[in-house]
Amino acid sequence: SVVRGDWKNAFCAVRPPGHHAEADRAMGFCLFNNAALLARDLQVTHGIERVAVLDWDVHHGNGTQHLFEEDASVLYVSLHQAPHWPGTGAASERGRGEGEGATLNLPLEAGTGDVEWRAALENSALPAIEAFAPGAIVLSAGFDAHERDQLSGTRVTTGGYREMTRALVACAQTVC
Repeated sequence: SVVRGDWKNAFCAVRPPGHHAEADRAMGFCLFNNAALLARDLQVTHGIERVAVLDWDVHHGNGTQHLFEEDASVLYVSLHQAPHWPGTGAASERGRGEGEGATLNLPLEAGTGDVEWRAALENSALPAIEAFAPGAIVLSAGFDAHERDQLSGTRVTTGGYREMTRALVACAQTVC
């Protein structure tokens, strides 16, 4: 419906987004990489040449990065706590081969909250997405960076997620 223009955007409560699932194995409670499947479907079925995948979660989306790290047609951007499991997602990981530069990792320290996460989004992630000029943006949204998640060392509030979502929707309205 979004591709046809019936809707401006959509939110699909697919839990989990699957960002740890690798091409050949499940990992970290993720059986299928639903966000990656959507990104590829947008390309193959709907003819959208360039897709951006924005991943915000306390954990780095190793599976999504690995699936697209050699593919220049998909921009993968990750905001996550580091160091943290699964141990991937260093800022120096920028893609490989033809996909060099199409991966942007924005690791954030434990203890960071709304101010730091929003700054990473607005100062780095969204400008990278705008420069990439995708036909669609897929948000792989994890909410375990929330201040009430006891397994997380980050402190994003419900209002912080709301503001980041609003900023992303505004970006999508401009770029896509």
